[in-house]
Amino acid sequence: MKNCYLALVHHPIVNKRGDTVTTSVTNLDIHDIARSARTYGFDGYFIVTPVEKQHALVKNILDHWNTDYGNEYNPDRKDALSFINMANSLEYACKVIEEKHGQAPIKVATAAGFKDFDGTCEDLRGKLEVDNRPMILIFGTGWGLHASVTENVDFRLEPIFGAAKDGYNHLSVRSAVAIYCDRLRGSL
Repeated sequence: MKNCYLALVHHPIVNKRGDTVTTSVTNLDIHDIARSARTYGFDGYFIVTPVEKQHALVKNILDHWNTDYGNEYNPDRKDALSFINMANSLEYACKVIEEKHGQAPIKVATAAGFKDFDGTCEDLRGKLEVDNRPMILIFGTGWGLHASVTENVDFRLEPIFGAAKDGYNHLSVRSAVAIYCDRLRGSL
């Protein structure tokens, strides 16, 4: 599997009432997801939000680690953060990937609440080996990706099911990213 990207989408997202919302970018998501993506050999990480003040916040955080004391203090963090891209929309992120690789990426959505899905990580790895197109693995924030995203993807991954006997299934997005990264790219 090559040419694999991650996207953390902040709009369009649903809240617990099912309303369409835009969520806030968090410092932990910036750092931790970049570190997981870098560890598992992804080629880029897109933070997707239409809010320009959120773009400025991310730029300020990245500038600290790229040019300020943070660079000297923790060069590994700078390395992981160096391939973060900001995008106003998921469509724009896909366009950037298509321009770089000459073909549109396979769009793969994740969601804890999927009742219907297209397969497991193993199924997706097989599809990617045959298809040989770039891939963007899409995660949502808040209470999940809006249907306008999940209904327009090429593949919906099976949710992560834990061992809770009562069906509890509410991982942080950072944890879900790390688990999917390992299932897709671990020990390759």
